[in-house]
Amino acid sequence: MSSILEKKPTGSEDVLDSALRPKNWGDYAGQENIKENIRVILTAAKQRGQSPDHLLFYGNSGLGKTTLAHLVALEMGKKIRMTAGPAIERAGDLAAILTNLAEGDVLFLDEIHRIHKSVEEYLYPAMEEYKLNLILGKGPMARTMELRLPRFTLIGATTRPGLLSAPLRNRFGATFQLNFYKLSDIEKIVERSAKILNFSIDPAAIAIIAARSRFTPRVANRLLKRVRDFAQVTNLKTADKEITEHALNALEVDHMGLEPGDKKILFALIEKFGGGPVGLQSLAAAAMEEEDTLLDIYEPYLMQCGFIERTPKGRVASRLAYEHLGIAYNKQNNLI
Repeated sequence: MSSILEKKPTGSEDVLDSALRPKNWGDYAGQENIKENIRVILTAAKQRGQSPDHLLFYGNSGLGKTTLAHLVALEMGKKIRMTAGPAIERAGDLAAILTNLAEGDVLFLDEIHRIHKSVEEYLYPAMEEYKLNLILGKGPMARTMELRLPRFTLIGATTRPGLLSAPLRNRFGATFQLNFYKLSDIEKIVERSAKILNFSIDPAAIAIIAARSRFTPRVANRLLKRVRDFAQVTNLKTADKEITEHALNALEVDHMGLEPGDKKILFALIEKFGGGPVGLQSLAAAAMEEEDTLLDIYEPYLMQCGFIERTPKGRVASRLAYEHLGIAYNKQNNLI
């Protein structure tokens, strides 16, 4: 069974995800400090009649970085152009994107840590001086052409801020870390999404989805849509506690939001390495997962739950992990 976390949205799912995205600040639940700081930046920029400073958002996948970028554009009354770091392979690709922006537009660059280093060099003057210096031709016939750009706001998003070069990171006017959401905020998100989907759901069912959502809005919305599917095929007009638990158990999402992939990692850590410590490469190989998948998708939530601890010698399974899996805890397994 494919993971709810790793599943890529289909065309129809993509449309639904867009429909569920908040269209104003009042609908955006959670991340209160970040929202307030961004609104101060935008309000000040509008009062000066300028574009806001470039912004960098980082945090785990599904926490709302793209949504915040859309809200920035809506607040400023400008269009947003979206692309991703891997899609910009050459300086010409970057030039085509930047020269098609209008004054004050927002450029959202997802996975900015994956932008090619040679292209990154062209971003520096674009961000600071709003110009591009392109080299045309090669050898003695090469010449430099300067392109003036409209003033724009670049919003970068990344799950791996440590992979950003210092020169690029320092050119952002403000950097914000998105954290996992509070349970109460996730419940508000699920309730709002259910109304948009015209789907009746009990408060008890909302609480169950929120508890298993990994404190992540995108996961919560995906679980809600799967519960809706189960309710529909069983001819239920309202999703109650029973059908919700049945649906999530069928998807192998346990009461803490752990999926088979999470448990496979914990079992590998405990059974093959005695609870650790063990290095990332060895753990990924034992769990048959890519290192990046383990690092970006699974480990943040396992650490948030207190199931895995990072030590100078490697990853270690905590007592909570043993208890959750029903394995007897032995202190000798976790000597660091």
